[in-house]
Amino acid sequence: MLYLALGGAALALYLWATRRTSPFLKRREWRIVGGMLSLAAFTAAAFVGTRGGWGAAAVLCILGLWFAASARKSAPASAPPATASRDMSLDEARRILGVGAGASEDEIKSAYARLMRAVHPDKGGTAGLAAQLNAARDRLLKSR
Repeated sequence: MLYLALGGAALALYLWATRRTSPFLKRREWRIVGGMLSLAAFTAAAFVGTRGGWGAAAVLCILGLWFAASARKSAPASAPPATASRDMSLDEARRILGVGAGASEDEIKSAYARLMRAVHPDKGGTAGLAAQLNAARDRLLKSR
């Protein structure tokens, strides 16, 4: 059992060392593999510890904690999309929100709310689409 745990640790160390240069394991997959490896390390530590190998059990516990911590790391924050910062024409803003030239402030806000519910990043949309909607709404409301 100890050899399986050490082999798994060696494989995990290899995967960890090559994950920055190779797209073998993406962030989501590493979280799953890291969680499974931490569970395996804790199980092996319990097994080895009941057999009297306290030194190996302590090493396996530390390894399990490291795997669990690396699986819990959050992804780095991405840069804000560049589409929100560029200047947008009134026609382009109206086209994005789907409103006419004589749209009132309430019509603009309701079109924005309707579209934002569909493309919000928390609902499966992208940050770029949400940024375009924000920019279009701001452009139309400032022109009033």
